[in-house]
Amino acid sequence: MSPFLLTRTLPEDAVGAELRADVLHGLTRIPKELPPKWFYDERGSELFEEITRLPEYYPTRAEREIIIARAPLVAAATGARTLVELGSGSSEKTRFLIDALLPELDSYMPVDVSESALRGAAEVLIADRPGLHVHALVADFTRGLVLPGTPGPRLVAFLGGTIGNLLPQERAAFLGSVRAMLTPGDSLLLGTDLVKDEETLVAAYDDAAGVTAAFNKNVLSVIDRELGADFDPDDFAHVAVWDAEREWIEMRLRARAEVTVKIPELDLAVQFAAGEEMRTEVSAKFRQDGVRAELAAAQLELTHWWTDTAGRFALSLATAR
Repeated sequence: MSPFLLTRTLPEDAVGAELRADVLHGLTRIPKELPPKWFYDERGSELFEEITRLPEYYPTRAEREIIIARAPLVAAATGARTLVELGSGSSEKTRFLIDALLPELDSYMPVDVSESALRGAAEVLIADRPGLHVHALVADFTRGLVLPGTPGPRLVAFLGGTIGNLLPQERAAFLGSVRAMLTPGDSLLLGTDLVKDEETLVAAYDDAAGVTAAFNKNVLSVIDRELGADFDPDDFAHVAVWDAEREWIEMRLRARAEVTVKIPELDLAVQFAAGEEMRTEVSAKFRQDGVRAELAAAQLELTHWWTDTAGRFALSLATAR
């Protein structure tokens, strides 16, 4: 049996079609918005990796601290033979989980829209762990996912606080779809950034070096390249604000002056008024009671709650009922 298998459930042209649909919908609504997933082309992924090393951006370091400390407990609590990671990317933090789950772990199943990211991560993992089987899925987990037959118990990991990019109704639908993948006794490991003071939160999304600003504006470059648009990133300013009522950070792009952007691929001209803002990301922050309630609504029972030593970030372990 080959140690690496790749299955594509996402059609080759699906990403382009989805980008066109998202841009058309997002730029013709009021207020304008774009989904954050379009940050992540090759350049966007490089910028995000740089963000994770910034002094202001604590979530990656905090989550890694928890995983390193608690991976043996996760392994003991779940006894997982299959580890599924949604939005796996480079699988960098997941290696600590994999090592804790071995030798009982039968297979690691990373799920991502990027085939190149999946192949690159699998190559490194298999080279260091000769007995590991990796079955990669090129798929969009936000649109429902049916997993191939794999031995249980299963552990699904959704790390990085990425669930915060979903609006409340989207989170409910997502958690319901995760529960549908599981059988009773399977588990979900969920990373969530926690509510804290506004200064710390805003700084994490508006760093002094301007890396997050470049990351935010990269979505415009993606639209220019893929849809023939004529966005000039310099026409827009990066904005990060804390919404205390909804308890989330919003990243926006604010037009510095009145501007019209043409998108030939969509036969669309988009007008921005001076000072008009377009939302590009929501990043919700959580409290333990809220996480417990959202999991329970999806028939998932919170059994373990771990935070880093500074109490900035949490990993939740929940069991399918």
